[in-house]
Amino acid sequence: MQQHFIEKDLVLIGGGHSHAIALKLWGMEPIPGVRLTLITDTSHTPYSGMLPGHVAGFYSYDETHIDLRRLASFAGAQLYLDRAIGLDLVQNRVLTSNHPPVAFDYLSLDMGSTPATMEVPGAEEYAIPAKPVPQFLQGWNDIVTAFTREPHKPLTLAIVGGGAGGVELALNINSRLRRINPSASLTIHLFHGKNQLLPAHNEWVSRRLKQLLLQRGIKLHLSTRVIEVQRDRVICDSGLNVEWDNLFWVTQASAPSWLKDSGLTVDSQGFILVEDTLQSVSHPHVFATGDIGTMKNYARPKAGVFAVRQGKPLFINLQRILQGKKLQPYTPQKRFLGLIGTGDKKAIASWSSFGWQSSLLWQWKDYIDRTFMNRFSHLPPMSAPKQQQTNNNKEPPQHHCKGCGSKVGSTVLEKVITRLIIQQNDAIIIGMNQPDDGAVIQVPAGKLMVHTIDYFPSLINDPFVFGKIATNHCLSDIFAMGATPQTALAVATIPYGHHNKIEETLYQLLFGATKILQKSDAVLVGGHTTAGAELAFGLSCNGIVDEDKILRKSGMKPGQVLVLTKALGTGTLFAAHMKHLAKGRWIDGAVASMLLSNGKAGQILRQQEATACTDITGFGLLGHLGEMVKASGVEVELDLEAIPILPGALETVEMGIYSELQPQNLHASHYIDNVERGENYPQYPLLFDPQTSGGLLAAIDEVTAGDCIIALKSAGYTHSSIIGRIVESRKGNIGGVRVT
Repeated sequence: MQQHFIEKDLVLIGGGHSHAIALKLWGMEPIPGVRLTLITDTSHTPYSGMLPGHVAGFYSYDETHIDLRRLASFAGAQLYLDRAIGLDLVQNRVLTSNHPPVAFDYLSLDMGSTPATMEVPGAEEYAIPAKPVPQFLQGWNDIVTAFTREPHKPLTLAIVGGGAGGVELALNINSRLRRINPSASLTIHLFHGKNQLLPAHNEWVSRRLKQLLLQRGIKLHLSTRVIEVQRDRVICDSGLNVEWDNLFWVTQASAPSWLKDSGLTVDSQGFILVEDTLQSVSHPHVFATGDIGTMKNYARPKAGVFAVRQGKPLFINLQRILQGKKLQPYTPQKRFLGLIGTGDKKAIASWSSFGWQSSLLWQWKDYIDRTFMNRFSHLPPMSAPKQQQTNNNKEPPQHHCKGCGSKVGSTVLEKVITRLIIQQNDAIIIGMNQPDDGAVIQVPAGKLMVHTIDYFPSLINDPFVFGKIATNHCLSDIFAMGATPQTALAVATIPYGHHNKIEETLYQLLFGATKILQKSDAVLVGGHTTAGAELAFGLSCNGIVDEDKILRKSGMKPGQVLVLTKALGTGTLFAAHMKHLAKGRWIDGAVASMLLSNGKAGQILRQQEATACTDITGFGLLGHLGEMVKASGVEVELDLEAIPILPGALETVEMGIYSELQPQNLHASHYIDNVERGENYPQYPLLFDPQTSGGLLAAIDEVTAGDCIIALKSAGYTHSSIIGRIVESRKGNIGGVRVT
């Protein structure tokens, strides 16, 4: 593997259209020495051009959303699933809801906008805003589900905003619900403060859409401004009082409030003011595009078409500024063709003073939209980074001394330790607070100490989240043996880079690790760091347990049942992710599972008097179960259909995608007495799928199993299941597995 020395951090906030295009282009033409990071609060970003068609039911979710996880992986970018809440432009850091501050050298913002609701009392509390789109779609899908379940129940919807977005939404909502039940008692109200719909379009378009709304029975309230929103009604300035079941807010765009506090120069509406190069007028190392940016020299509406057109110019200027080259100005088009879907697979074209309605326009719009989305569905092989010089005209170092053991420097370590919050407890005699050649821990009288260690390369391009996942994984052995974690030593390999880049990576990594350790009342007491080609991390953990309460693999007894606390599938899913073949939401689900600590599950299993337990990790379910039946001398009747599977894992297995460890794990099939039966099940290959931060597998009495599952699910282990029964071995004390 070629080792690239990290010199610059380019951070993108938001997964809007411009950034999606820039990520695609970056994957095809990366720059060595630049670490790219995308911060977004969703792994799937909607394409605005197809969203009304999705509401109408003409397009699926996948057809209308760009998979940012897959795209970021293709671009070689770190992906931080988080929400930006502020900027520190003195130290050049992005403030987020969950991650520690994210450092940058250059920054670009393209996170869209939200409807302005703050000035109307009650709107923020009760209305469903059109943006952010994930929030809107959740509300809309809930309405569709309820309406489908009770299609004859009267439903009244209200929409505030008579621009293109509000009108198109009204027509497509009406179309979708009328197709579900043509005779439904459905009422839709559309409120608009001006006397003409779509004020940004020509008179013919406005008049034609008004006719369509009225023809379809939509109640139109022009020159009617909503001044208050209550729990079940809107109050208008005209005195009109209208009840509703659901309310959508589709008004003028607004910017996040934190932008005006960031120090960036903003316009009168709070959007970032940018030059023709798309750079902030006040901070040239910051760029902004799409709705969030306002070009100083060009007044243009907040429309998705401009964000799409800005994608390539943004990519070019980001690359040029990183290479120390002169930036290129971008001139937006004066006019744009508006294609407004009318919910019946027809569209209205709006171009200057011209307007036209036709099904041919819908077909044309459909072709344009699908062509755009295909750019992100079919990703070409990633190019090798160009060997370009950096800003200081020096080639980044390609050779690294091994005589020092590739250790990370003491200055970097001191800075990181100073920034971390290290928990302490009375059992630590010597630890991080007073470093020595080793940590010294006092073991309470009458307790046994459990030791375990694990270490592996990062499977996700987010050091903070990876630190949390790896720590959960490393602590699982402690929980599986019924012990309480006490201390941990860290072992980390940090990618080569400038010392401040190494510091930031190590800080993010250890911040994540210490967050998990603190929740488990465990303390980081030391560790070892090296620099290397790729990020890797592990912990040597210890815990304490009463001698008579330790859980072993050998404690399974006939008459018990097997309980599994987490779903399987992380191995195949991440193998698919590396090939850009896994859907982002599948990986989201896998990450959520891996971020779920086994600590509470271990407590519940002990309370339910489990007699044997192990955690499911690299050897897969069957490998670890095989160790248990062999040690216990029993037989297990395994119910394959009861085994929980992570979303997407069956699909990736059907594609023939497996972890590299899968072939070795297949040797565990010798534990199965009736392999031929097992091979008929589609989930059979997942018995051998290696897991990262997998669940606990425990043996408990059948009479308490129901209460155990209820307790586990209540604690957040939603996939917890009884997957088998333990019976007497028919081969003496030789354990085995039978598939049922």
